[in-house]
This record gives sequence, structure tokens and C-alpha cells, in this order.
Amino acid sequence: MTSLTAILLAGLIAAPTGPQTPPIFQPGAPGAAARIITPGEAVALSRSTFTAADVAFMQHMIVHHAQAVEMVDLLETQGSSPAVKLMGRRIALSQQAEMDIMRDWLTQRGQPLEMAGMAHAGMDHSGHSGHAMPPSDTPVMPGMLSPAQMQALAAARGPAFDRLFLEGMIRHHQGALDMVDALLATDDAAQDTLLSDFTTSVVSDQSAEILRMQSLLSDL
Repeated sequence: MTSLTAILLAGLIAAPTGPQTPPIFQPGAPGAAARIITPGEAVALSRSTFTAADVAFMQHMIVHHAQAVEMVDLLETQGSSPAVKLMGRRIALSQQAEMDIMRDWLTQRGQPLEMAGMAHAGMDHSGHSGHAMPPSDTPVMPGMLSPAQMQALAAARGPAFDRLFLEGMIRHHQGALDMVDALLATDDAAQDTLLSDFTTSVVSDQSAEILRMQSLLSDL
């Protein structure tokens, strides 16, 4: 074996055979060089780039989605249109999945799943006389149905319910889009990669669902 052949064989043996993972660079401070970090460090860094506004957005959106799921629960027993019920089921499935994503996002970052004071938000309370107070006309947050509107929805049946449901869910979805707009207008917010992807998905899905519900509403 010539020395050249031996060198070539040694190179083949030493060469890696599998696909290589490209290095991950973390930019340095102004004037400082970038450094290579591990995938684990990259994940940890991605979870640290969030703000108080990001956390509040996720906490509020969980409450927002929960009401939409509650509205679909009413639709199953009180609505009459098969097309509206099918639309409602799709909404409930997507929003339940998004609630899981939001809870995981908060948990992975060591944040509470709800803001202080939100646990009983929107609940009716009894008056001092022992009689229940009338339900409030003020929603827990913009875009959500108020307790009074939820009570009216729960009392409706058939086509009247279908119409109230669609009108309410359209406002509900628009409220979610407004929440995203408000977050994106906040300095340094929505820089987290997962959160950014989530807000993009919310805008895309709920905008399309608004158009579909407007079409269903016009057919009633």
C-alpha cells in the first residue's frame, strides 16, 4: 500500500458518514463575536425572549377561547342548522387545541395559566338581599360575550339560537384579531418564535372562519 493510498483510506475512515447538523450561532453584543451554542441552549434562549405583554396575551386568550368552546357546547343541544353545528365543532376543536398550546407555552416558561383575579371573572354574584344580581352587560374582555349576552344565548332555541351564535362568534373572533393587533403594537412583544407563529395562525384561521360564518348567517 502506497503512502498516498494509506492517507486516502485514513481520511475515508475518519470522515463522518451521517448528515451533519449545522452549527447554531448566537449573535454577540455590539463589537463582540458570535458564539456557537447547543440546540438545548437555543431552545432555552427562545423561551426567555418573552415579555409581560406576551404572558398577559396568552392568559387572556385562554379565557377568550374557553368562552367560544362553551358557546359551541350550547350549539350542540340548542341549535338547529347542521351547517352551523359543523362549523361550531371545527371552531371548538381548533380552539381546544390552541388552548393546549397556550397552556404549554406558559408552563414551559414558568408562568401562571391565569392572571390574578381572572379565575372568577365574569361570574355572577348574589346581592346582599339574597337575590341574584342581573347579569352584567360588560364582557370580561373586548370581543367576548357579556354575561347577559351569554344568558340570552343559553335561553334561545332553533334558528334564533343559530343566528345569535353566529353573530356572537363573529364578534368573538374579531375580538381575538383585535387582541393580536394590540399585542403586535406593543414594544418588544411577540418576539418569541412560538408565540409569533401562534398569532399568525390565529389571524389566518379566525379571519377565514369569520368569512365562513358571515356566509352562513346570510343563508339563515
